[in-house]
Amino acid sequence: MSGRNARFQQWEALLRNRAKRQRRGEFLVQGVRPIAMAVEHGWQVRELLHDAGAQLSGWARRTLDTVPAERFAVSRELLRELGGKADAAPELLAVVATRADDLCRVPAGPTMNVVVCDRPTSPGNIGTVIRSADALGASGVLVTGHAADVYDPKAVRASTGSLFALPVVRVPAHQAVLSWVADVRAAGVDIGIVGADEHGARDAAEYDFTRPTLTLIGNETTGLSVGWRAACDQLVRIPMSGAASSLNAAAAATVLLYESARQRAAARR
Repeated sequence: MSGRNARFQQWEALLRNRAKRQRRGEFLVQGVRPIAMAVEHGWQVRELLHDAGAQLSGWARRTLDTVPAERFAVSRELLRELGGKADAAPELLAVVATRADDLCRVPAGPTMNVVVCDRPTSPGNIGTVIRSADALGASGVLVTGHAADVYDPKAVRASTGSLFALPVVRVPAHQAVLSWVADVRAAGVDIGIVGADEHGARDAAEYDFTRPTLTLIGNETTGLSVGWRAACDQLVRIPMSGAASSLNAAAAATVLLYESARQRAAARR
């Protein structure tokens, strides 16, 4: 394929149009590691786009030979437009089906450790939180309220493939999460809800993250919503000594995830 036909326009729409991603239930995945992770973790790959004129790498050839998907040979120029990098065309892109936004995808139990992003506006922050959550042993990530899209290409890239390894669920409002929390508690899991807040009553290190925990990270500008704030068992702060008044939302999430991982590792020793 060398022209900007209807199919190319569909791919382009998956990059730029959230409503089209939502309606089609699919998104475009760029990069070797994200595509490999999608395949490894059993996500449905619907289409594979490859460079029509290139000598493909062993990885790309194996992916084309083994992954059940519709294949399209695309000109290098068009691949470059879809690939997200101005200087180089990728040898392979994938169109992958989204997964259901079902809280049952998040495993509930005595070791559960779930991060909630409340109305995040930056897809890059969402992807970074997912990457940190995966790296530091979280059970899942929830994105609540009016937020940037989990399947935005910037979020997918920032997650470096962790989106495919960890349950990530979009939830329209906090009430649905609290209903799920009530069910988890009714099943005998004593899950606590802790919110990050610069005016929190205690330092994060003083909170017991070894118990099942839902950790809340507020909107980058306005912090936690009134509803989430009321739902918290505890608000904790990250001690800071410099001139900065607060941390980036993804940085704050990473600090709290590290503290949780540190406490849990110490408890196992």
